[in-house]
Amino acid sequence: MIEFVLNNQPIQTESPAFLPLLDFIRYEQRLTGAKAACREGDCGACLALEGRLENGQMHYQSIASCLMPLGNAQGKHIVTIEGLNRKGLSPVQQGIVDHSATQCGFCTPGIIVALTALCLSEEPLTEQRAMAALDGNLCRCTGYQSLKQAVLSVLSKLPAEQAARPIPWLIDKGYLPVYFSGITEQVAQIPRCAPAFHPGRPILGGGTDLLAQQPDQLRTAEPSLLCERWELSGIYLEGNSCTIGSGLTMAEILRNPDLNRLLPGLEEYGRLIASTPIRNMGTLGGNLANASPIADLVIIFLALDTTVLLNGPHGRRELPLDGFYLGYKKTDMRPDEYLEGIRFELPSPGHIFNFEKVSKRARLDIASVNTAIGLELKSGAITLARISAGGVSPVPLFLRRTSEFLKGKLISDKVLAGASQLIQEEISPISDIRGSAEYKRLLLRQLFYAHFLKHFPEQLSLKGLLNEGRKLDEKHRLERTRKGAIHFPG
Repeated sequence: MIEFVLNNQPIQTESPAFLPLLDFIRYEQRLTGAKAACREGDCGACLALEGRLENGQMHYQSIASCLMPLGNAQGKHIVTIEGLNRKGLSPVQQGIVDHSATQCGFCTPGIIVALTALCLSEEPLTEQRAMAALDGNLCRCTGYQSLKQAVLSVLSKLPAEQAARPIPWLIDKGYLPVYFSGITEQVAQIPRCAPAFHPGRPILGGGTDLLAQQPDQLRTAEPSLLCERWELSGIYLEGNSCTIGSGLTMAEILRNPDLNRLLPGLEEYGRLIASTPIRNMGTLGGNLANASPIADLVIIFLALDTTVLLNGPHGRRELPLDGFYLGYKKTDMRPDEYLEGIRFELPSPGHIFNFEKVSKRARLDIASVNTAIGLELKSGAITLARISAGGVSPVPLFLRRTSEFLKGKLISDKVLAGASQLIQEEISPISDIRGSAEYKRLLLRQLFYAHFLKHFPEQLSLKGLLNEGRKLDEKHRLERTRKGAIHFPG
C-alpha cells in the first residue's frame, strides 16, 4: 500500500511502486494538466511539486513526474497544476498572462509549477536563481523574452529571504490555495516507512535514468526502492573523512553547506548538471551505479580519491572509485550487493578544486566532455594532483599517469603542455553524436588548461599554452599521417 496526499486528497493505492507518477496522475486520477511528452525529464511539461515533512515543516521542490516512481511518493504531498488553481489567478499565473508568456499552453502548467516551486524555495531569491527555476522547462512557441519578463515580474513581488515568505504568507497573498494550511497535519499521519531490499532485484533511486531508458523492463523486474532509507541519506563529517549516503539526491549534495565549504563553488558547478527537477530526484547511488562514462558526480568524486562503500549478504566491502568501473556500463558490484555510499578524506586547507563541462546546451544536457581536478601545493610545487575526465573512455576515467606527472612540478606553460601530451596517451575517445574523437581530444586539452587558467592566471600565459598546444597538434598530425589516420584538428 502506497499512501500520500495528492493535492488536497489523501491517496491509498495498490498500484505498482515503480509505476511512473505521471501515469498514476493522468490515467488513474484523471488529472491531465501534467502532460506526457518526452518521458525523459527533458521538457518540463509533466512537472509537479513534491512536499516533504521534515522537523515539523513542509519543504517543497519541483520534480519530473514522468520519471518519479510512484513508490517514492510515500508519505509526501504531491501537487499538480490542478492543486494550485484557485477561483482567481495566482500571482504566478497572472504574471504569465500579463506578459503574454503562453501560446499553445502545452508547457504552461509545468512552467507555473516551476515558478511556484521558486516561490516556495528556501534559498534567497535572485534573478539568477529565478531564471534557473525554469532550467528544466522547454517551450516551443512562446518567445523566451516574454517568459523572462513573467519570471522577473513574479520575482519583483516576492521577499528575497525565505523567512519573509512562509507558507501562510504565500496563502494569504494568493500564491497557494487555502488547503495548504492543513497539509502538515495530513502528511504527519502517513508513515514514511522504508521499503525492504529484495536480493537479486534492481534498486531504483530517483528513477531519472532507469525510468527513461528501461520502463518496460521495470514492469517485470519489480525493483526495490532506495527512497526513504535514512541510513543511506546523510552526509557525515567524522574525523578526517566525509561519508555521503547513496540515497541523497544531487541537489542535497550540491547545496550542502559543509561540502561547499570543503569544495568552494560546488553548488555553482552543479548548475551545469541536469536541471533543477532532475537534480531534485536523481541520487548519488544511481549516478554511480549507472556507470555512465560521462556521469558528472562520478567525475567530481574521482578527483577526490573516493572510496565506494558496498553492502550485501556477505558483509560490507570497500573499493576505490577509480577501480569500481570494469568496462562500459559495468561495475565491480556483485548482483546481491547494493551501494551504501562513498567516503573521501577531507581536503586539506588550501586544496584547489575545479569542475569543467562542455555540452551542446548549457543546461539539461549530457556532457561531450567533463573533467574535474583536485590540487594541493606547497611552496609553489604541486604535492597532490587528481584529474578525472568523462567522455573520453568507456568508463569515467582517473588520469593516473598525468596526475603522477604533475606531482613535484612547478606550474608553467611547459609543464602543462607536457601533461596535456600525457592526457592524449591516456584517453581513447570515440566519435559519436556528441562529437568526433578528435574534437573530444582537443576539448579535454582545453578544459585541462581551463582548470589552471582559472586558478593560476598570473602564472600562466594563454599565448604560451596555445603555442605549446600548436606544437602538440603538429606532432599528432605527423603521427596520424604516418598511421594513415585522421589529422588532429588545429
